[in-house]
Amino acid sequence: MAATTFEMDGSVMEGGGQILRLSAALSCIQGASIKINKIRAGRSTPGLSNPYFSLPQHLSGLELVRDMCNGNLEGATVGSSEITLTPGKIKGGNHVADTRTAGSVGLLMQISLPCALFAQGPSELCLKGGTNAEMAPQIDYTLKVFKPIVERFGVQFDCDLKMRGYYPKGGGEVVLKVNPGKELSPINMTERGNITKIYGRAFVAGVLPFKLAKDMSTAAVRTIRKEIKDLYINIQSLQEKDKACGNGNGIIIIAESSTGCIFAGSSLGKKGVYADKVGIEAAEMLLRNIRHNGCVDEFLQDQLIIFMALANGTSRMRTGPITLHTQTAIHVAEQLMNAKFVIRKAEDEHGNNDTYIIECQGVGATNPSL
Repeated sequence: MAATTFEMDGSVMEGGGQILRLSAALSCIQGASIKINKIRAGRSTPGLSNPYFSLPQHLSGLELVRDMCNGNLEGATVGSSEITLTPGKIKGGNHVADTRTAGSVGLLMQISLPCALFAQGPSELCLKGGTNAEMAPQIDYTLKVFKPIVERFGVQFDCDLKMRGYYPKGGGEVVLKVNPGKELSPINMTERGNITKIYGRAFVAGVLPFKLAKDMSTAAVRTIRKEIKDLYINIQSLQEKDKACGNGNGIIIIAESSTGCIFAGSSLGKKGVYADKVGIEAAEMLLRNIRHNGCVDEFLQDQLIIFMALANGTSRMRTGPITLHTQTAIHVAEQLMNAKFVIRKAEDEHGNNDTYIIECQGVGATNPSL
């Protein structure tokens, strides 16, 4: 990228916070200024706000990236629809980002982790907010699905869950320790293999009764059993006490394949929704992501795009139906980098017509200080 200010339309395609996160991270990594306009124009509350938490969640992420790269951030106020980020060098060191309510720490991680990989030294990021929030990856997903797969790129990081935080107060805390590397390696995930393990956790926190966890787990197992009969399903029912802030309940179910692919289905409890319905929703989500015979689920699909673009070489990933989030991530990566993506239908011996191969010729971004 030349020493100029690039512009990104925040309203295109998915039109949400993802464009903001990816654009800011790539600006930071490449040391090029970026102007993002029409931020979250497709949302019911556009701009730097969040309809689920009424807080500057996206603003917290931008401020974190600004601090990580000693940059300058203009226009970053709650409700703003346009910002300009002018990055400096990514130094590493200790940084804190606090959404002050139940804003997702998982989304804070999405914007900051790629930047930390290209820092001049190790980073320690203290991320505060909601660990299990709607419209964002649960921290359990980040630890059990995202982390082991993204490490295949050569990414090195530890993620320490200090405290869980639930809607509406948040209060969760995660500490991310990231070691920068010279460059990222490409991945090849094209063979799904057989599902060999299914496990998970159904939890209640605060004043909610333990029975809710048991009901979620039982309903989930019953739903999965209708389709997968030959595997032991181990979903633990847990009452969270010491390391949880607020009241909440939910479930996450994880499946692993013989080739190391990992999938998940999850759901959070809501007022007035029966616990068994929460369990069934998570189980059906998992089954949907297993049926297409791809190597990643619908949520990991778009999260890997930035790492494929930054890797040195050709990455391939077999997926189910291409989500709008994934199309948006590819659009941002191609607009701001020289990465080239090709999506083609995959030959599927199971007769599934919704399987695709995403191929990316990464730019091989390197850390100049290492």
